[in-house]
Amino acid sequence: MALFYVPDITESWELSEEEAAHAIRVLRLSVGSELEITDGKGNLYRSVISSIAGKHCYVEAKEVVEMKKGWSGNIHIAVAPTKNMDRMEWLAEKATEVGLDALTFLNCRFSERKVVKNERVERIVVSAMKQSLKYRKPVVEEMTDFKKFISAERPGAKYIAHCYDGERLSLKDIHPAGEDATILIGPEGDFSPEEVRMAIEAGYKPVSLGNSRLRTETAALMACHILMLKNEL
Repeated sequence: MALFYVPDITESWELSEEEAAHAIRVLRLSVGSELEITDGKGNLYRSVISSIAGKHCYVEAKEVVEMKKGWSGNIHIAVAPTKNMDRMEWLAEKATEVGLDALTFLNCRFSERKVVKNERVERIVVSAMKQSLKYRKPVVEEMTDFKKFISAERPGAKYIAHCYDGERLSLKDIHPAGEDATILIGPEGDFSPEEVRMAIEAGYKPVSLGNSRLRTETAALMACHILMLKNEL
């Protein structure tokens, strides 16, 4: 059964225009048809279509179920976006499918892109959430300056993945199972040495994601996967 997304479902009990079109025109659902809706906050509404008026589709919830995440803790990926935005959209889609709680785009010294249109990323995240039957939509934060991001309080473990020489422990070996985690992933040219120093002073531990040299989006997805496996219930 297809999963629909209505963030304010308890206020309107109406599908958005896009979701209504999918239900009525694509799936050809009618009054009385059953469907499942999530508010992206962990709730599943087992519902039926109560009425259809033109492009408007109204629903009635028959049962509300609180759905648990498949992992414990909060997983936050902060990544410097690539020049090619398609690669960041791919990351947003795949990381949502794997499982994460927040995605932030970082403005770093060597960043190739300084502006990100969050509206399109949000749509991709919603689609991936529904496709992978997740019931919590990851938060997509606005582009944030690196210094501002690392100066903010973050719960749990904090990591920075970089390619400079020096001690870098394996993320899979040092992350405590089930604990909140925030990890910084740099641009194609890596973080600047000054950014690495500032992050370490702010409590971020240098980590390695393995022996391979990875592109930015691959490194971010690898980090997300490692943290998910460590935190998986």
